This record gives sequence, structure tokens and C-alpha cells, in this order.
Amino acid sequence: MSAEVSLAVAASAAAPALRFVTPSAWAAAQRPHLATLLVEQAQLEKKAAACAVQFLFRVPAAANGHKALSALAREELVHFERTLRLLQQRRIAFATLPPCDYAGKLKAGCSSKMPERLVDELLVAGIIEARSHERLQLLAAALPGHDDELAEFYADLGAAEERHEGIYVELAGEVLPPDVVAGRHRDLLAHEAAVLAQLPFGPRLHSGLVGLEGAAATAAHGR
Repeated sequence: MSAEVSLAVAASAAAPALRFVTPSAWAAAQRPHLATLLVEQAQLEKKAAACAVQFLFRVPAAANGHKALSALAREELVHFERTLRLLQQRRIAFATLPPCDYAGKLKAGCSSKMPERLVDELLVAGIIEARSHERLQLLAAALPGHDDELAEFYADLGAAEERHEGIYVELAGEVLPPDVVAGRHRDLLAHEAAVLAQLPFGPRLHSGLVGLEGAAATAAHGR
């Protein structure tokens, strides 16, 4: 097992769980919006790669930590290219989408002073990866028989997001003491749950549940 994978596995085992559990109805209601979700996925992968590279210049990590971030950035770019190929094969234009409010509202819970802010930003990156893992796995479970290719695609991506979460949590523990990091992690997970509870449902990986019932009924009617 490589150093970066060991780092991620150890941190994932110790990381607290997400406070907000997405119901399977969320994924079923996304079936009419797969083209938009694919475009957004390409954008998310590109942003995730850029985020990992930025942390390479900000985190005072040991060699294994920097190797893990570098590998993470490369993997995100591979996912970006894979998503672009799917878009091209399906003749879906890679266009700019209006941003989802999720990440911005999540980052609003970060501390304004250093080094606490750096820890919070690392933990937020990990929470986003954890939420992406949950949502991608839900999509993978909801799409067999509807779009088998995308079901496999989302299952593959979801496994990577789970590892990425652990890397960010471990790196946060190299900036401040583990007990401080654990406390901030719990606070930010509670903040993320509150953010999602207030967000509307929409064709976004990190959308909320407000209005989900109507969207689910529409999706079921059009099946």
C-alpha cells in the first residue's frame, strides 16, 4: 500500500461521520438531469485538482503529505479528463454553470485567523470529498437499468472521493493538535448539515432537499 493511500485510510477510519444523510430519493430525482450533472462533474474535478495544488504551497506537511496531495491532484485531473470524454461521446457541451451555493456557504464557517483558517479549509475540503462520495454512491445505486455506463462511472469516482477525504483530515492534524482538529471537524460537520438543510434541490451534486418531494414526483412520472 502506498504512503498516500495509507495516510488516507488511517484518517478516514478516525474521521467523524457526516451529520446529514442524503435519502436515496435525492438520486432518483436526479435522473432527468444527468447531462447537467456531468457538466458540473467536470467542473468539480477541475476545481478539486486546483484546490489540491494550492494546498501544496500552503500546508507545512512532511514528504508523505505532499506526495499524497500531488497524487490527489493528478487523480482529480484524470477524472476531469474522463468526464470530458463522456461529455464528448454524448455530444454534451462543456459549458459554464452557475455556481452552487454549497461550497461558499460551507467556507463561510471557517475561522478568519491563521493557522485555524488553514485547518478549517483543509477540513472543509475533506467534508466536500466525503459528501461527494456519499452522493456519487447514491447515483451509482440509482442508475443501473437507467444508465449503466454512468452508474459504473459514479461508482469509480465515489471510491476515490472517500480516500481524498482522509488525506485532508490527516493534513489538518499536521497543522494543529489532533484534539483541536477533531473539535473543529465536529463543528464544521454540524455547519455543513445546517447548510444542506437550507439549500434547495437542484441538478447539482451538492444540492439540498428543499423541494425534493416535488422533484421526485416529477422524475417518477417521467420515468
